[in-house]
Amino acid sequence: MKKLLVFFLCLLSFASIKAQTSISNTKTTVASPDSNVNFRLYQTNNRWTFLKLDTRTGVIVHVQYSTDGDAMQYELNSKLLSEGEDAKPGRFFLYPTENTYNFILLDQIDGRVWQVQWNIDKENRGIWQIY
Repeated sequence: MKKLLVFFLCLLSFASIKAQTSISNTKTTVASPDSNVNFRLYQTNNRWTFLKLDTRTGVIVHVQYSTDGDAMQYELNSKLLSEGEDAKPGRFFLYPTENTYNFILLDQIDGRVWQVQWNIDKENRGIWQIY
């Protein structure tokens, strides 16, 4: 009887651990192995939404595709975060967070970071530097 009770407790513990590890909604971004690309496309947890990053300047565009012809693109940030000779391919990279609407933008050369929030509603999207 004790062996059976211990077995069920172990089984419940394993199920609990398995459930906790499968709750995460963070997407794994598979970046191009080529660091000289000018643009990267990042998947979000929304099936219709991608983020297009200009890896030279840090400009991010929300790309929403559609099966009924309502596809669209709009800028999340239009401010260039690097310009001229500083705008090198592969400089910026996006990292997903646990929050579906938020990413972290990293300047891989000088270490600056920004919170990036995408949303269909204009007042709920933007980019803010993290100091």
